[in-house]
Amino acid sequence: MKEIIPRPQSVIEAKKGGFFDLSCIDALEIDEKFSLTASVIVEILEKGLDKKLPSEGSKPLKIGFASELAPQSYRIECDENGLSIVAGDAAGALYAVQTLRVGAMFGTPQKNLLVPCGKVNDYPRYRWRGILLDEARHFFGEEEIKKLLDVMCMHKLNVLHWHLTDDQGWRVEIKKYPLLTEIGATRPRSQIHGWQSTDVDDVPVSGYYTQEKIKEIVAYAAERGISIIPEIDMPAHLAAAMAAYPWLGCRELKRDPHYYFGSKIPLSQGIKDWNRSACIGKPSTMEFIKGVIDEICDMFPAPYFHIGGDEAPKDEWKDCPACQALIASLGLKNEKQLQGWFINEVAGYVKSKGRRLIGWNEVLEGDILDKDVVVQYWTPQRDCKVIKHVRRGGKVIISKHRYFYFDMPYAQYPLKNTYMFNPYFEGFMSVDDNNVKGIEGALWTEWVSTPSKLEFQLFPRMEALAEVSWYGGPKNWKKFLQRVRDYVPLLDSYGLNYASEEIYRDPNPFRRLKKIKTWYGGNENVEYEKNDNKH
Repeated sequence: MKEIIPRPQSVIEAKKGGFFDLSCIDALEIDEKFSLTASVIVEILEKGLDKKLPSEGSKPLKIGFASELAPQSYRIECDENGLSIVAGDAAGALYAVQTLRVGAMFGTPQKNLLVPCGKVNDYPRYRWRGILLDEARHFFGEEEIKKLLDVMCMHKLNVLHWHLTDDQGWRVEIKKYPLLTEIGATRPRSQIHGWQSTDVDDVPVSGYYTQEKIKEIVAYAAERGISIIPEIDMPAHLAAAMAAYPWLGCRELKRDPHYYFGSKIPLSQGIKDWNRSACIGKPSTMEFIKGVIDEICDMFPAPYFHIGGDEAPKDEWKDCPACQALIASLGLKNEKQLQGWFINEVAGYVKSKGRRLIGWNEVLEGDILDKDVVVQYWTPQRDCKVIKHVRRGGKVIISKHRYFYFDMPYAQYPLKNTYMFNPYFEGFMSVDDNNVKGIEGALWTEWVSTPSKLEFQLFPRMEALAEVSWYGGPKNWKKFLQRVRDYVPLLDSYGLNYASEEIYRDPNPFRRLKKIKTWYGGNENVEYEKNDNKH
């Protein structure tokens, strides 16, 4: 077995050496406490060993519960006569089997069922290890989502942050407000060729998930130890919702969902009010938001609810009688505090539904945020308010731009950026560790329109994310790079379109700079088109 990704916390090989042959396993005994992930465990082992595993046999693999182990933790003990697993919960049991799977290279030509004798003690550095997928900009559908969940499971990632609504599309059925998907789920065209381009195609983008399909995908994820956290953007990034229900704005403007990504196109066309926030001052807006939250919570049982909360312009609030009246009645100082009040109101409502609110770090701007709100830290510049929030006991998820924004070109953010991440570089200290919930990589899809491009942007960045969010020990870039190369057959087994090494670690700074300029203002596929691993 080769060194795996993510690296276990402790591997102690037996002094006498020796191996156990996994092919000798003729039965599988799984503790009933692990029923949630048991079907996936059976599937992995039966496919890897190429045989059925009944519940009784002469050489069973026993997967048992150990109360002394923390959630998501496991221990593997192996000698020449057999192998056993104990875990702290169902996720830990699944992770132990994934360790066997990756180490033995199940499903690849390099498969080797000889496991070295010894002991593995393993647990995650962070309890939250996630991927954000933006389907508001481009819709990928059930098959690609389930494929992503399968591969996340193999990497021991346990959170899919599902960005389902934005200016460019509304992707989830809300039965109380059917126009959200009848109107808000379709745009006639899209901006192409990068942030600095004004080029547009004529390809409609459409699609959404029914509530029944959402529940099916959520259950599929749970079997793989993955929680799905929905993000429903508010009070900004609501253009698709406003297209369906114009009364959500301070002014009722009849417009389609945005086909552009950012300011270049609207400003070139003289559209000054393209970026709008919902009208917080209208009671009907809060009724809408609570109605959406009610139905989303029925679909997603996870104990968190993400509302975005970022990039909320306040110009219309300054001129809106309803918003100004609310500011006065609440005794607020300004529009920033109005946004803070709104975030706290939504936080209180989702708390009544048994959920905890998450928002991007801009939600801290009003300086009145409830400290129970979890802050997701993304901005490239250092935000002192995040550190202040953490120091007073608030929780944070780290998604810093230059390490974990996987939509960006590899020329700008090579794989090494992600692997070398250290929270102490960003102003955190060891005393803050208990308040860092974890790490999340973000894949925004303004410039990602196909499953193949999605995979290209994610892999092998997902390997680096898995490593830094699971393993807390010292780093060795050269050795990690070799493990990434060794991991390729496993990616091939899924038919994934991962980036080639000449792309994710291009050493030539001038060539990289040229690619970055091209990516931003001429061809967003400049790296993707040169990749040699397309399936």
